[in-house]
Amino acid sequence: MSLKSNLHNLKEKYKGTKMAPAFNALHTFVYLPNEVTHSGSHVRVADDLKRTMNTVIMALVPCLIFGMFNAGYQHYLATGEIQAATAGFLSPEFWTMDNFLLGAGKILPLVLVSYIIGLGVEFIFAIIKGHEVEEGYLVSGMLIPLIVPVDIPLWMLAVAVIFGVVIGKEVFGGTGMNILNPALTVRAFLFFAYPTWMTGDKVWVEGATAATGTPDAFSGETILGSLAQAKEHSYSVMDQFLGFIPGSVGETSTLLILLAGLFLIFTKIGSWRIMLSAVVGSVIMGLIFNQIAPSMEGTKFFALMNLPYWQHLLVGGLAFGIVFMATDPVSAAQTNKGKWIYGFLIGFMSVMIRVFNPAFPEGVMLAILLMNVFAPTIDHYVVQGNVKKRLKRVKTA
Repeated sequence: MSLKSNLHNLKEKYKGTKMAPAFNALHTFVYLPNEVTHSGSHVRVADDLKRTMNTVIMALVPCLIFGMFNAGYQHYLATGEIQAATAGFLSPEFWTMDNFLLGAGKILPLVLVSYIIGLGVEFIFAIIKGHEVEEGYLVSGMLIPLIVPVDIPLWMLAVAVIFGVVIGKEVFGGTGMNILNPALTVRAFLFFAYPTWMTGDKVWVEGATAATGTPDAFSGETILGSLAQAKEHSYSVMDQFLGFIPGSVGETSTLLILLAGLFLIFTKIGSWRIMLSAVVGSVIMGLIFNQIAPSMEGTKFFALMNLPYWQHLLVGGLAFGIVFMATDPVSAAQTNKGKWIYGFLIGFMSVMIRVFNPAFPEGVMLAILLMNVFAPTIDHYVVQGNVKKRLKRVKTA
């Protein structure tokens, strides 16, 4: 008997029971649903939630694969087995199987824990509450490993995923009802619950074996951490743009993030208004800091204030957050004018938090979560403004 027949038989067997949502989810995950509508008017389109989520995952895969190579590359770079001057985007020294296997060995367990724990919680809530299992976590499950430190303990990640799915999503009603981005809720929980693991200025690098008498692993500052402390670094602007820098798995390559953003805009999944306005907001805030930086020389804020305004987009998680987090269609603003305001404030506040919080030099997470909370308010006033304009036109007609 085929897998399709087995799943269909289980679906029919448990139809009408508490286990029905779980088997329906398994059936529709593998196959297209066979339900058809019989009455009413309908709009037929080629996309659905599953295709939308799969499109975002396709945009994330290049960042994931590059991150695996880069994790291994940073290890061999730190140990001196690769010289930075001889490595390049097309260099065989970067795209080696040793780099990939080393990175994949640390990153793939994070992906597995994220999906197994997250989907497990979703199935439990679907069974208890009797609602369908939606495909929304497919993207969150991929985002979470890309925004956490690569050396974070798996049990810690599991606890954070449970918190993020339950508090950030299920308590509001599940997919489509959450007011906070679930992946960022996971990172925020880790940030406040386990701050020593989430300082934002460390990158995991595997060390030698215990037989050599050296540590198993060590951590070094990311380029953003070095910039915040006004320390010298050897990474060029091109290294920062291409991604040959230490950092979280998905945030390093601005080039791949840019291509992913264009892909999401082309497929009409990501909002170009949010992306563009967030870039404008970060650039304007960067320009303001560049103007007042000379008067702040000698203070702890000077280093990042003096950073060229455009370079904020090349370091840290700002670009990744703008493309993949700020554009979450559920937690973002829904009106067109609201999207411009929402995105602008995310970019503006991300740079502001980054500069004024040099101990933890990253602000995009807090900026997006804050604007997630205010997105309904922004939409409310945009709608009320439109209503007032129409009422005024009616009175003058």
